[in-house]
Amino acid sequence: MLRRTLRYALGCATCLWLMPPGSCHSAAPALVTLQPPSSALVGSLTRDPAASPTPGDAEMLRLLRRRVKYVFVLFQENRSFDSHFGTFPGADGLYSQPAARTPGFRQRMVDTDGSVTSISPFLITPTLLDPSGAPVPLYPADTDSTDHTHDGINNSLDLDSGTMLARNDRYALDEEGLTTQDGRIVSLATGLPAAKPPSEKQKQRAELVMAHLDCDTTPFLWRFADRFVLFDNFYQTIIGPSSPNAVAMIAGQAGETQWALHPFLAGLPMLDDPPPYAGSLRDGASLKPPFGTHGASAAAPGPNHTYATLPLSFMGRDIAQTIKADQNPEFDLLDVQDDIRTIASARVRPTGWGWYQEGYDHEPTDPDGAASHATYITHHNGPQYFGYIGDNTRLASNLHGLADFYADVAAHRLPAKGGVFYVRGGYGNNDGLVPVDPSPAVRAAFAGSDDHPGYSDTQIAESLLADEVDAIAASPYWAESAIIIAYDETDGLYDHRSPHIRERDRYGNPLAAGPRIPAIVISPFARAHVVSHEYAEHSSVIKFIDALFGLTPLSELPDERKGRAAGLREFGQPDLGPADGRDSEAGSLFSAFDPARLQGSAPPLPASYAMIPDSEIRQLPHDDGQGCRALEIVPTDYVNGKLIDPPPADFNPRPGTSPGIPSYGHWTP
Repeated sequence: MLRRTLRYALGCATCLWLMPPGSCHSAAPALVTLQPPSSALVGSLTRDPAASPTPGDAEMLRLLRRRVKYVFVLFQENRSFDSHFGTFPGADGLYSQPAARTPGFRQRMVDTDGSVTSISPFLITPTLLDPSGAPVPLYPADTDSTDHTHDGINNSLDLDSGTMLARNDRYALDEEGLTTQDGRIVSLATGLPAAKPPSEKQKQRAELVMAHLDCDTTPFLWRFADRFVLFDNFYQTIIGPSSPNAVAMIAGQAGETQWALHPFLAGLPMLDDPPPYAGSLRDGASLKPPFGTHGASAAAPGPNHTYATLPLSFMGRDIAQTIKADQNPEFDLLDVQDDIRTIASARVRPTGWGWYQEGYDHEPTDPDGAASHATYITHHNGPQYFGYIGDNTRLASNLHGLADFYADVAAHRLPAKGGVFYVRGGYGNNDGLVPVDPSPAVRAAFAGSDDHPGYSDTQIAESLLADEVDAIAASPYWAESAIIIAYDETDGLYDHRSPHIRERDRYGNPLAAGPRIPAIVISPFARAHVVSHEYAEHSSVIKFIDALFGLTPLSELPDERKGRAAGLREFGQPDLGPADGRDSEAGSLFSAFDPARLQGSAPPLPASYAMIPDSEIRQLPHDDGQGCRALEIVPTDYVNGKLIDPPPADFNPRPGTSPGIPSYGHWTP
């Protein structure tokens, strides 16, 4: 019998996961805490954060600056909050309110015979029963990617033009190339009734977009979320794919202020995945961005992004000297001249930083002495879109491969005064892990480590996170660290919450912010067993870093203010650009930290509390596919021991990779 119980700091006192969906509803409290596990170690370390008052932001910041010097952003790919944590107890999830009050919980789709049916969220279980009752394996760690284009996500959200609240009822239809118009289902391409029914593949993709996972498939993620702080109100910046949100992690935008200042510049704001800026013609070959075998061609790069980022702010009082290494300053620094003067005049010391991404340089999977870039995903490298980084010999040296991260941490090569370090996976993995699925096609296609559906196995991806956390925890950096596990965007997977729309693109379509994504904060000074409802975006990561290192918020730098003023003047939009300002609605992530630990009146969480043994990391499936039992957590879609949302009878998690699955007893690669 699983023993984990749930209690609220405020609100409904009865365990939601023990009751039928919708039987209890109350306003979300500021924090939801889970009762500590039975472990004596954990029990001695955890405490109810409601037991002591939370100091104001100024005092929290003072305490954080005393304790935290290193920020690690473990930056993953393409999952909605509901797809990973929609049934996490205590979070605002799929069963936190009645189905009728959950936007998009039941939505229309078209069957292969042309009839209109419906689909609701469901768990991808390890097996599906064939007509005879025999189990057919589904291997939920490997799923195809779904539509996460700018237009596709907007279609899925189905935002009310008056309230700008999302109905979230066209996720399934979008995968079939359909939308709704005056209540009718019509083709996205023509606006007319579809000429033919969807194919089996289209229908299975329509089902897939509504699927979710739980602790049986992602026990490491749920372990981190359970032991530390899960944010259930964290949103991607741009309604769109990976590149704009990779940029947003360091800029809080994807070119909106540059667009406002130069309205006719093509490619801004960035809505898709162009290759990054290829560098000045003056660049030597060593400064050109790598384009691997899976990368986009360098023949058609995106525009040079010329607005402020954290790497610009990180130059601090040395900025005037640092920018002298820029090989194309008149172009790269055109739109940040006043920002440069402001950063210099603030006299803040430079902040160390690094961007570590798999395949950027030589990896253990490469031949000796040769960097193949075979696992490098060009458009995931946010800093490369900025000429003032890529054209600058001093700044380009902050970009590294994934193996370099482990080497630098193990050798204690990070700056002694602290800094900010971003870590990303890629198309492969350095541990030699292969999916559990025996299909050769699946094993060849799903070796990736960054959790992106379509090429990453989500257990290999959480192994990467565990590797990264273990490396930090085993180092001296743990004692002064804040680790932020974050995602770039949703992959177009269903989430029931409505985003906060504050920006529109050049065509008047919603641009920012986008749907919810997972986020977890791990630290020796973190609260334990907490779900935070603090509103957050990628700009919240920036806001936390701004505050910790004494940086002027990007949105308050003078050239970004000019861009915002131009946005109001040119487009009638007052809120273009980053949301890291001191008066923005985006939170600062301070709710993740326990004042008592920061003050020293409660012990910090030890490194062992965050670590996962290497033997567990290397053994797939993790926890033998019984992660929920190992964690003693009952997901909220189990009522009286019974799963209430099994997959559809014809469900296939990989319609593009394994067409025809399930094939009832044998694989058809």
